[in-house]
Amino acid sequence: MKKYLLLKILVGKVYRKSQGFTLVEVLVAAALFALISVSVYQAYGTLLSLTQAAKVKITATSLVNEQMELIRNLPYSDVGVAGSIPNGVLQHVEVVTRDDIQFTRTLTIRNIDDPFDGTIGGTPNDLSPADYKSVDIDITCALCNNFPTMSVSSRVAPKNLETASTNGALFVRVYDANGQPVPGALVHIENRQISPQITIDDVTANDGVLAVVDAPPGANAYEITVTKSGYTTDRTYATSTGNPNPTKPHATVLIQQVTQISFVIDLLSTINVATLTETCVPVASTPFSIRGSKLVGISPDIYKYDQNFLTNSNGERSITGIEWDTYSIAIDDDGAYYLQGVNPLLPVSVLPGATQNINLILAPKDPSSLLVTVKDSVTLLPVSGAEVVLSKSGFSQTAYTGRGYLSQTDWSGGAGQSDFIDAKMYLSSDGNIDTLNPVGEAQLNNIFGSYVPFGELVSSTFDSGTTSNFSEILWNPTSQPPATGAPSVRLSFASASTNTASTTWNFLGPDGTASTFYDVSNTNIHTAHNGNRYFKYKLLLDTASTTFTPNVSDISVTFTSECVPAGQVLFSNLANDSYTITVNKSGYTSHQSPITVSNGWQQYEVILLP
Repeated sequence: MKKYLLLKILVGKVYRKSQGFTLVEVLVAAALFALISVSVYQAYGTLLSLTQAAKVKITATSLVNEQMELIRNLPYSDVGVAGSIPNGVLQHVEVVTRDDIQFTRTLTIRNIDDPFDGTIGGTPNDLSPADYKSVDIDITCALCNNFPTMSVSSRVAPKNLETASTNGALFVRVYDANGQPVPGALVHIENRQISPQITIDDVTANDGVLAVVDAPPGANAYEITVTKSGYTTDRTYATSTGNPNPTKPHATVLIQQVTQISFVIDLLSTINVATLTETCVPVASTPFSIRGSKLVGISPDIYKYDQNFLTNSNGERSITGIEWDTYSIAIDDDGAYYLQGVNPLLPVSVLPGATQNINLILAPKDPSSLLVTVKDSVTLLPVSGAEVVLSKSGFSQTAYTGRGYLSQTDWSGGAGQSDFIDAKMYLSSDGNIDTLNPVGEAQLNNIFGSYVPFGELVSSTFDSGTTSNFSEILWNPTSQPPATGAPSVRLSFASASTNTASTTWNFLGPDGTASTFYDVSNTNIHTAHNGNRYFKYKLLLDTASTTFTPNVSDISVTFTSECVPAGQVLFSNLANDSYTITVNKSGYTSHQSPITVSNGWQQYEVILLP
C-alpha cells in the first residue's frame, strides 16, 4: 500500500512538470533576469567610465609633463608667452588632440619680484625686480565627463646674476563696490606702442592684484579692461576728440617705477521700468532715456551709461546688465506724455546684484507742467501728504504730495453708464437733478419757476487701478446760497474690491455708517474703504427755498496707491508766468519760494526742515 501511494505521488509530480510554468513563475523569473542584467550593465558602464576617466587623466598629465619638459629645455629668455610679459616663444592657449580627446592647454607665465632682495618701489628698491618666473599650466576638456581642470604650477629661475632693468612694473588692483578685493577678475592688457604688440590675459590673485613685472615703459601705453563673469566692466580710455579728458586714461609705465591703477567692478543688476498713469493703466510704447552718474570723461562730461529705450505694448521694459550707480530718467519730449512722478524718487540708486523696479507715472502732455518733489532734509526721503500751493495774482491751486485723484466735472451726458468711461455720464438719478442748465453743473430741477426740494444722483463706478487707500472727498463750490439751508450738499461714499454684477455697494458717511453724510468739502474718507479699488459717490441736493438751489461744479476723490508717486505732485495746463510755491506739512517748517513757469515740462525740488 505504501509503495502504491509513493508511486502515485511521483506520477503526480511528473504530470505537473509536464504542464510547464505558470504565468506568475514566468514573470518572477523575467523580473529576476532583468534585475541581474541591469546590475551587470550598470557595473559594466561604471567600469568603462572609470577606465575612460583614468585614460583622460593620464593623457592630461602627459600634456602637462610635455609642456614642462619643453620649458626646461628652453633658454631662460625664451620662457614666456609670445606677445606678452614676459615675452617668449610659447602660446597662451593651445588646443591639443591626443588619443582622440580634445584638450585646451592654457599657459600663464609671470615675472616674480621676490622680496628677498627688495621689491621695485620698495625699501630697498629692487632695480632688477624680475627675479624669476612662475609657470601655471591649466588643462581642460570640454567634452569629457567629470573632468575637473588640472592645474600645475612651477618656477623657472635664471642661471646668471641679475642686471639692472630698464623696465618698470604695472600693478592692477581690482575692488568691488564695498572696497573689498576681487580675486579671479579677468584682466586684459594691451600695449600697441611697441612691436611686437604686448597682449596679456590674466587674473587677479586672492588679494585682487595682478602684478605685471618688467613691463616696457610707455606713456599712456597700456590699455586695460577688467571684468568677471556676472560682473560689470571697468577700463581705461584713450584721449580722443570725443573724450578729450578721460577720467581714467591708459596707464603709463616708467623705468624702474611702479604704476598702480585701481578698477572697481561688482555684480550686474537689472532695472525694470513700467510706464503707467496714476490709476495703474499701462502706457505703451513710451520713449525714455536713462543716464547714470559715473563719468568716463570731464570737460565735457562723458557719462559711462546714457541710453534710450522704449517700453513695450504692456508699458514695460527690462534692462539687464546694469552697473550699480545712481540713475536719472527722462521722458522723451517728443512723446505724448509728461512725467508726473517716479516711484522711487529720482535719482534712483541701484545696488550691485539687485533688481530695481521703477514706475514712471505719466500724465498727458499740457502746454506747461510743473512737477514738485518734496523731501525730508534729514533723510532725503519723500514727504507725502504735504500741502503744495501754487499761486499768482488771480490764480491759486492746491495739491497734496503722494495723492492721486479722480474727479467728475460734467454730468451733461446723462444717466445709464455703469463704469466711468464717458466723463460726462453717470449711473442714475431720481429725476430731480438738472445737469444741463447750466451745462456741466448739477443742481435741482426747476419746474414752473420753483425748485424741487430734494434730488439724488449716483455716479458711475470709478477705478483707481489697484488696491488703494482713499483720502478725501472734495467738491466745488464749497459755499451755497444761505436760503437753501444747511447742509444743502451732501455726499456718501461706497467702495469695493471687485466690480461685477454681484458686487454690493454700501454708501457710507464719515463715521463709517449709512446714517451720516459728507457735508463739508475736503473731509477725510472713513478708513473702512481702505484696501479697495473701485468706488462710487452719491450726491444729494436739498433746498429749504423754492427760489434757490445748491449747485455742484465738480466732485473729486483723492487716494494713495502704488501707482501714485510719493512726495510728488504735478501742476498742469499752467500759463507761462511767475508763481509762488508754498509748502506746508505738520511737523515741518513752512517753505515758500518764487518760480517761473515756461513752456514744456519742468521740475522743482523742495527740502523741508523738521
